[in-house]
Amino acid sequence: MPGFERTYTVRWADMDPNGHMRHSAYTDYAAQHRIEYLSEHGFTLPFFAKTGLGPILFREDTRFLKELHINEQLRVTGELSGLSEDGSRWNIIHTLYKPDGRPAATVAVEGAWLDLRARKLTVPPAEIAALMRDLPRHASYQDIIRETR
Repeated sequence: MPGFERTYTVRWADMDPNGHMRHSAYTDYAAQHRIEYLSEHGFTLPFFAKTGLGPILFREDTRFLKELHINEQLRVTGELSGLSEDGSRWNIIHTLYKPDGRPAATVAVEGAWLDLRARKLTVPPAEIAALMRDLPRHASYQDIIRETR
């Protein structure tokens, strides 16, 4: 399956006083990429509000490799680096690319699905679990083995 990618333009609001993209903007673009992936497949914010389900993060790790500057085109990809059998836990590595194709940063996230009403971790609907399985696999992919208590 071809990967899901998006291209954005680095905005004025993304800049820091040093003249390059501020550190938190990298994670903003990775988050936007995840939400667009879900939304493009029918899992929109109104869907999540209606079902009381939401994605949450446990960890986010950004590696900065090259500077990005205002008005540069920024290509973002996402690859699955881990998934539990039931789809309840997932890891994604986003790569943000400069216009010349060089990686500018990677954003690795570890997340899960939250029942927003019960405020507890939950298993997503089968369609969401299948969608997560459809993401391309990162070279570092490993199944997530859930502990049973």
